[in-house]
Amino acid sequence: MNKAALALLGVLASVLMHAGVAEAQTATTAAAPSRLDEILTRGTLRACTTGDYKPYSFYKADGQFEGIDIDMTESLAKSLGVKAEFVKTSWPNLMNDFVAKCDVGVGGVSPTLERQKRAFFTQAYMIDGKTPIVRCDDVNKYQTVAQIDQPATRVIVNPGGTNERFAKQYFPHANLTVYPDNVTIFKQILAGKADVMVTDASETLLQQKLNPGLCSVHPDKPFQYGEKAWLLPRGDVAFQQYVDQWLHLARATGEYQAISDRWLK
Repeated sequence: MNKAALALLGVLASVLMHAGVAEAQTATTAAAPSRLDEILTRGTLRACTTGDYKPYSFYKADGQFEGIDIDMTESLAKSLGVKAEFVKTSWPNLMNDFVAKCDVGVGGVSPTLERQKRAFFTQAYMIDGKTPIVRCDDVNKYQTVAQIDQPATRVIVNPGGTNERFAKQYFPHANLTVYPDNVTIFKQILAGKADVMVTDASETLLQQKLNPGLCSVHPDKPFQYGEKAWLLPRGDVAFQQYVDQWLHLARATGEYQAISDRWLK
């Protein structure tokens, strides 16, 4: 057999080998299990949420949840043809509960690199950032981090999330109190038991409506950049792509804006 024929056979063998590998990889990819298939088989979409973060997620006295992310979870479940099932958690336990019990984690969750180690995130559906909320008479006193970071300033914060991490990082000289109830925490400022809480600008805008006498401080210019997104199982690209596409369409069609406006306006 001449050299030309041998070379041709070599090329053909290489092509067939690569085609076989590609086919095997395609079959493996197609067969890879996804939470998407599990949800469809189970008939429920399990969402972990804290229920203490208006306007995203709030646990009512009747045992039902409400808020932006609750309505959006119901929408995602409807798109899948399944029912939404909500699992109550807390900020300190959010990641452990999500990994162990849930398909999505919702309710005003901020993407962080620490959380990214254990989960995927959807595309961000809101741009947000940390800003103060104070008694209206004190707005001019607490405009900057330096003004807040003083021994005489009583900073209050809820435990286990990005609010606590922000306060401990940027207010080391302030008088910091970790208050366990994120629902009644704003009443502590109104009652004169604390001076400042720094939280997401979207939350301060709602809380100043719910608590006359409290004012959001420069919510249009927060101290830092932040986002809101949902937690998804790490490594599950098929499910992530489905949820991201659903979220893209919800925003493009105006569904998300309509739900958001219902709670923020």
